[in-house]
Amino acid sequence: MNEHPPSDHSEISDFVLEPADNQRLANLCGQMDEHLRQIERELGVEINNRGNFFQVLGNSPSVEAAGEVIRRLYDDADEAPVTPAQVHLLLREAGSQEYSPLEEQEEILIRTRRGVVKGRSPRQIRYLRNILTHDISFGIGPAGTGKTYLAVACAVEALEKDRVRRVLLVRPAVEAGERLGFLPGDLAQKIDPYLRPLYDALYEMLGFERVAKLIERHVIEVAPLAYMRGRTLNESFIILDEAQNTTIEQMKMFLTRLGYGSIAVVTGDITQIDLPKGQPSGLRHVIEVLKEVKGISFDFFQSRDVVRHPLVQRVVQAYEHFGGSGRVES
Repeated sequence: MNEHPPSDHSEISDFVLEPADNQRLANLCGQMDEHLRQIERELGVEINNRGNFFQVLGNSPSVEAAGEVIRRLYDDADEAPVTPAQVHLLLREAGSQEYSPLEEQEEILIRTRRGVVKGRSPRQIRYLRNILTHDISFGIGPAGTGKTYLAVACAVEALEKDRVRRVLLVRPAVEAGERLGFLPGDLAQKIDPYLRPLYDALYEMLGFERVAKLIERHVIEVAPLAYMRGRTLNESFIILDEAQNTTIEQMKMFLTRLGYGSIAVVTGDITQIDLPKGQPSGLRHVIEVLKEVKGISFDFFQSRDVVRHPLVQRVVQAYEHFGGSGRVES
């Protein structure tokens, strides 16, 4: 840390982290104060501390954001060491125009067998709230914004608390530049790679063995969209992922499968459409069709909401600025 603050800083903020706890402080700062350096680089501030007394120097908005990030990380550091990923997520939130202090946000916790999942940005918090309060919810935006992961977490919690009897995770089997016909195996084996991200989220939240048992008992079903035709799904939590690759007819078919006591979440990225040229996307179409329908929510994520590696956000933004579209797996 610098001993002498630069003379061009416009604001100095002093604060004390309570309660004083050396282990918690070590968890916050990281090895060689790596987490504090990460905050400095991202927000353009200088951070000095002696024990739990902190001083932040910089321009006014950045100083306020840095102070809030440090306080929130200190809260999280009570249970375990802070990770660079946690710091990154809070810094993304601090850079958002919708950023607001923690006390102004209503934290939503989704509890799964393997831990707690919570929204890390204002849009994620609103998205979780909408899923919990609407029978049909849409999460639309670029890869890495947590759309599918948070939806799966809500589905797992609903199943564990017996609010639904089964969970269905659905994807359209659309070729993304590859040819399914040349892959070995039957249809189920050919489409399995397209469903892999959904399996991965389930394994993380429930564990491999429990997921395998629930799939064997048909409590959890991971299937291509075509398998939904003709069915009525009661007391189910249904997630349609990669919905930008549905046709208009498929989207209507999916939404009309909803039965009593069921919840549906639709996720997708309208900039990553793999349908044949000239084929309109059902996700683009449904935004216009249902935008005024009560009981249905729409959340639109942006590149600044990306919560993966910092470079992923920059890649997404670069494609947006260039005006091109490369296939990015969400």
